[in-house]
Amino acid sequence: MTDDLKISYQSKEEYRCPNCDTAFHREELLSGSGRLIAGRITDELHRLYEPSAKFGVIYPLVYQATVCPECMFAAMDKDFMNLPGQGRAKAMSDRQGRIEETRRILPSADFTKPRDLVSGAASFYLVLRCYDYYTREFSPTMKQAIAALRCSWLLEEINSKYPGYHYDWLSVLVKKKSAFLYNEAILKEQTGKETLSAIKNFGPDTDKNYSYEGALYLSALLKLKFGQREDPAKRAEELGAAKRTIAKIFGLGKSSKSKPGPLLEMARDLYESINKELNETDE
Repeated sequence: MTDDLKISYQSKEEYRCPNCDTAFHREELLSGSGRLIAGRITDELHRLYEPSAKFGVIYPLVYQATVCPECMFAAMDKDFMNLPGQGRAKAMSDRQGRIEETRRILPSADFTKPRDLVSGAASFYLVLRCYDYYTREFSPTMKQAIAALRCSWLLEEINSKYPGYHYDWLSVLVKKKSAFLYNEAILKEQTGKETLSAIKNFGPDTDKNYSYEGALYLSALLKLKFGQREDPAKRAEELGAAKRTIAKIFGLGKSSKSKPGPLLEMARDLYESINKELNETDE
């Protein structure tokens, strides 16, 4: 591929895996020259991109996680080389397990080659798994929630390209995990069990930081879409609590210049959807 058609490059900075001490260079996404053409944003705050006539379809998420190509230890970039000492034994003992599970779920994932959709999805599966090795100061639960949601989006893209291999089912499964983790992260923060101070960008995608309000919105949205349905009474209680949170945080019914416009509109739609399921009105 000629330089003017490249979409990524190898960083000059050398990374050294804190788990197996392998040295490698991180693949980074090139920007500019019409590589990324922003499309619509979904209700899950996921930015879609239009294909470029010159570069085709590019998935920025594919390049976000840092993964050791040897032992498949993974984390978000700023945390990768800062694995706490007490987490290293866990990472080492889990090495074979995470490699085998990743290859069983996404067998063609290969981190010695340029990233593609499969390795991108695998990278976030690994991030989801590897934050179990981090301590509470790193806000691991929220980072796992974001990683799970990103993984599910890439699994959806894989399914659209290669239907019939159950990646749609797997995406839903991972979104259910994300729903659980968003709720857990918020509960842990509210009860003091885990801080969110290590989260500089709540994402959930790469184009915009929707902050803590975005996390609250996603917690409610994912609960509506993918939360448990076995116990109707418990579901009604959870959705009622989610509705009250959305109303309080976003000041629904009032204009607010401090809230991001698209998120405020999506919050309104979510509020109405919860009302509809609960057969409630605000009249």
